[in-house]
Amino acid sequence: MKDVAQGNLPTLPPDTTFRSRWSLSRANQEPAEPVFRGLGRVVRGILTLSSRRHWYGSQNLPSSGGIVVVSNHMGYMDALILGEYMIWSGRWPRFLGKAELWKVPVVGWLARSCGQIPVHRRSARAGEALNAAEVALVDGKAVTIFPEGTETYDPDLWPMSAHTGAARLALKGNWPVIPIAQWGAHRIMPGRRPTFPRLFPPKDTAVVCGEPVDLDDLRVHVGTPRENEATRAATERIMDAITRLLAELRQEEPPAEGRWNRKLERRVPSQPTLEA
Repeated sequence: MKDVAQGNLPTLPPDTTFRSRWSLSRANQEPAEPVFRGLGRVVRGILTLSSRRHWYGSQNLPSSGGIVVVSNHMGYMDALILGEYMIWSGRWPRFLGKAELWKVPVVGWLARSCGQIPVHRRSARAGEALNAAEVALVDGKAVTIFPEGTETYDPDLWPMSAHTGAARLALKGNWPVIPIAQWGAHRIMPGRRPTFPRLFPPKDTAVVCGEPVDLDDLRVHVGTPRENEATRAATERIMDAITRLLAELRQEEPPAEGRWNRKLERRVPSQPTLEA
């Protein structure tokens, strides 16, 4: 398996690598909570010591307005790697995260103080997260979602099948969906459980932002009997976009069999369009 941590860097034009050297005040003029600004600086300090950044495609990240940002998910460092990239590209990410984290001392306080959005999974309150995300989008925020809902179960760390929340938000409100892929964070903290990060030696990490996912042909089905089908197709299209970006970072072709389905424990083909 090729990857940036082994020195096989992507052949993408490095349009934003220099941004990691900017001060926060220069890189990001978007309003944010004081605690969030302080946390951004702390995260930057940690990642400066533990990683060598390779950033691409930040011109595709809209500089203002409500957007739905989606990314692949491999481990507990993903939010830091993705968060720093977004912050130094001019946007403050409003992550949807499992509500259990809000109960963790310090972590929960930071999440509340930084305007993050809790998801009460498998409960009657599950829909509250999308309502809160919609409010944030109307307020011009960059709502940021890991559509897989948890760290990938794919044996080769490709994106797996996803939940429909991001697609549902985007279709309902006509919000742009911005795909981002990241690779290398799993070298700092591998696995699906939090562990002590492997900070030394520094690891190469890469992040790339793609163009908005085209969902226009599916939006016409909102409010019709085919809305659920359209939402599932939009979800597949979103994950296809993330997978293509990740393939560029990894310099590999994604599995021809399709995407890993956690319930079936095998890969299944993507279906990004509606059948006639």
